[in-house]
Parts: sequence; structure tokens; C-alpha cells
Amino acid sequence: MSERSDVCLTFEAACMAGIEMENQIFQNYAQALRVVKDQAAKEILLEAAKIKLEHKHRLEKALFDGELDEPVAPGPVSIMNLSVRCCNPHQIDSNADNRKALAFAIQMAQDALKFYRDMAKHCEGAPMTKIFTILGDELTRHLQQLEDTFEEHFLPEG
Repeated sequence: MSERSDVCLTFEAACMAGIEMENQIFQNYAQALRVVKDQAAKEILLEAAKIKLEHKHRLEKALFDGELDEPVAPGPVSIMNLSVRCCNPHQIDSNADNRKALAFAIQMAQDALKFYRDMAKHCEGAPMTKIFTILGDELTRHLQQLEDTFEEHFLPEG
């Protein structure tokens, strides 16, 4: 993934950076799906990979259309910002279970959200700010679902 957090790019370059980021995360999921044996873990990884494909496709369309063609999301939702870094994204263990797969998906979603927030911040006022803000806001919904599932199944009640 390219580091472009301190500059605003052209609209085309910003969309391409987003597409590259989404593709990199998708490739991380594809690699994980090739090695992980646990069926429940595979289901978690597959669902998250499909969401990455949707985001990539939306960015590709935005590149040509100049904007996202779907309605504006109602804004971000609260997330817990769980610190569950499970592993190096390129080296998830073949024996990973559903807990590790969920932590992996949270890790990938957090990385994508950081990318979108950084791009929106550094391109404030530019046409792509809206695209990255919307995708980031939508990503908070996915991240919230992942965190809620992780909390429900793997965090002890306090």
C-alpha cells in the first residue's frame, strides 16, 4: 500500500490510490483464504473480501463518473477501536480459527478506515474528499459489525 497521507493528490491519483489500497487488502484476504483451513474462519474472510471488492468497484466507477453514484451514507457510527492486531497480513496462520479471522478482518478494516480518513483530511475541499468521507463512514458500519461480533464471542464480560 502506498503511503500518501501527507499530500492531496489529483482526483484521478486519489481514486487510484484508493483502488490500490482496496486491491492490496483484497489480496491479503485472498491469500488468507488460500491457507486457512477452518470453515468458520473462511466464511468471515470471504465476507470481508467481498466488501473490499464492492469498495474497489465503487472507486473504479467514481474514477470515471467523478463521484459516487449511490446515495450519501448517513454519517459514521461509533466504533470501539479494538486493539486486536492478529498477525502480519501476509502471514495468517493456516490453523487460524474464527477468532483470529475476525481479528484479521478488524485489522484490515481499521487500516482501510485510516487510509480513507487520512485522504479526506489531506484533501479537504477537493472533489475526492466527499468520496473518501462517504467510504470511510460506510466502513465504520462494517467495522462496528466486526467489533460487535468479536465482543459478543470473544471478550469476557466485565
